[in-house]
Amino acid sequence: MEGKLTCDQCGKTFTQASTLRTHLHIHSRERPYSCEECGKAFIRKEVLKIHQRTHSGERPYDCKQCGKTFTHMSALKAHLRIHSGERPYDCKQCGKTFTHMSNLKKHLRIHSGEKPYGCEKCGKTFTEMRSLKAHLRIHSGESPYDCKQCGKTFTHMHHFKTHLRIHSGQRPYHCEQCGKTFTQMSNLQTHLRVHSGERPYYCEQCGKTFTQMSNLKTHLRHIHSGERPYHCEQCEKTFTHVNLFKAHVRIHSGERPYHCCQCGKNYTQMNGLKAHLRIHRRETQRNSLSVTNVNKDSCHTLLSPTINTDVNHRLDQTVPQHQMTTRNAVSEPAAPTSSDKSIKLKNLQIWLHRVQM
Repeated sequence: MEGKLTCDQCGKTFTQASTLRTHLHIHSRERPYSCEECGKAFIRKEVLKIHQRTHSGERPYDCKQCGKTFTHMSALKAHLRIHSGERPYDCKQCGKTFTHMSNLKKHLRIHSGEKPYGCEKCGKTFTEMRSLKAHLRIHSGESPYDCKQCGKTFTHMHHFKTHLRIHSGQRPYHCEQCGKTFTQMSNLQTHLRVHSGERPYYCEQCGKTFTQMSNLKTHLRHIHSGERPYHCEQCEKTFTHVNLFKAHVRIHSGERPYHCCQCGKNYTQMNGLKAHLRIHRRETQRNSLSVTNVNKDSCHTLLSPTINTDVNHRLDQTVPQHQMTTRNAVSEPAAPTSSDKSIKLKNLQIWLHRVQM
């Protein structure tokens, strides 16, 4: 009977018996269709066919506006909404809109609290199957995606692709209000709440609101439940958040993946690198201020060997040696001629102009 085929496990209804049978694979975790090349298994045969294009490189669906190609039609349709601005699926509870129905369904679980995918090893539950798969790799230790440039490994392809943008410098998502750019769409969406003031995630125990679900979860663990689910096997220290746990593990492993390109110093955490980079910025600002002060001083000061060392170094490279006064001579140097002054002043002014551009 139409609309009366019901799943005994979750209550979901279907119009066709074949659709119900496919759905039941979600609960049984049966995946009868497997890829001969990599062994990955799927619930539906058509999903296997789409997956096989990953190996063949076939991307038969292309966007006429930007040339981007896709392995299946539904992905192209969702992509086209980026160009049109169409977001036809909206959440009745908070008004948030989506380009794809599947994204709306995932979002609705935030409001309902539904987490249908559970880990049999630790009991943790997830709103999406792919999140459960990525989580299971924590238990197995599998990190199938590795970066050829720095050797870092990842449990999830999405995290790997995002990481590659660190090396390429690609930041494809930008805020139209302030121009700030991001490596991930999710980071841009979170950032936009700074401008809108939106804080959609709130704590039912104390009323505090958050811009991100992850911040709410951390708050609940740290403040209300006291739960610290991540523990170090080497020293038994526990943590409320996986990022804090990962950073701590590097203390034992000695891994320092965050590298300063200016001086070569390495850090265990991104925050440490950011704090270090501020030191370089302050040094640059001090040098710039020193140059500005030199520019404001007299002609005599400009020609003095006590001005900014970097300035003198560059002048040494610019002005012929026979035209320059020896800086570190033991005896009193000869007074520069008017020709020497003119040449040196001209070169210094040129360099100052370049610095201030």
